[in-house]
Amino acid sequence: MLGTLFLLALVYFIFIAALAYLGVDSLVLVVIVTAFLLFQFFFSDRLVLLTMGARVVTEEEEPHLYEVLTRLCAIAGMTRPAIAIVDKSMPNAFATGRNAKNSVVAVTRGLLSALNQDELEAVLAHELSHIRNRDVMVLTLASLVSTAAFFIVKSSLMTRQPDGRSGKPEYWLIIPILASVVWLVSFILIRALSRYREFSADRGSAALTGRPSQLVSALMKISGLMEQVPTRDMREVEGLNAFFIIPAVSGSLLTDLFASHPSTGQRIAALQRIEQEMAGHGP
Repeated sequence: MLGTLFLLALVYFIFIAALAYLGVDSLVLVVIVTAFLLFQFFFSDRLVLLTMGARVVTEEEEPHLYEVLTRLCAIAGMTRPAIAIVDKSMPNAFATGRNAKNSVVAVTRGLLSALNQDELEAVLAHELSHIRNRDVMVLTLASLVSTAAFFIVKSSLMTRQPDGRSGKPEYWLIIPILASVVWLVSFILIRALSRYREFSADRGSAALTGRPSQLVSALMKISGLMEQVPTRDMREVEGLNAFFIIPAVSGSLLTDLFASHPSTGQRIAALQRIEQEMAGHGP
């Protein structure tokens, strides 16, 4: 993760330096994009819950879920987030919120009916690990200049007229090409960072429960049941794949390079290694 963040910082530094050299007021651009991402950062939890049709429930409504979450939070030493229920048959779960005090763990009805007690605990521990690791904040900050590059590309496609206000030569064609390259490279790096965050959350789940095999069992059940979900239902929520424990993918499979999650096989192999380490048989 550190290596990926370093490469992102390097790409962004080169991009901003190039914009400054070409006469673009990059500071104004970054300020505008920062304001946009701050709005997303502070209100993304509400937007995601609204998009999914999730409803925050009280402890009286879902005493069992709150009991499990309370116990896991005590082990993790963190504030207990709220719980939301999504009335969808698709088995999945996600966490959202910028910190533990403003976070929500959401589970679908399909997930509750598919998993047993231990598997559900492992999934909730995975989502708590995302909150504890502040993954929403990390990925939002990582997307800062990438979003700026996207806006430059979009703007250049809408207005192709060169801007002669700068005293430098006309670079109106070079700038969108540069922005496109930066956006593509940063997109790939951010997706890699997202995959590493999933591995990290899986490890966090194993540490909290002490039983990596239960998350393995949950992942196998969820991924198997996802294949039975109607394509229409998958398409309705696949824009939120980065939040899910297992992405909802319709049509052809994503390549490893552009995937927001590692493959289920990769995650299971990593969890099996963790189980060997915990048993004292690993390196």
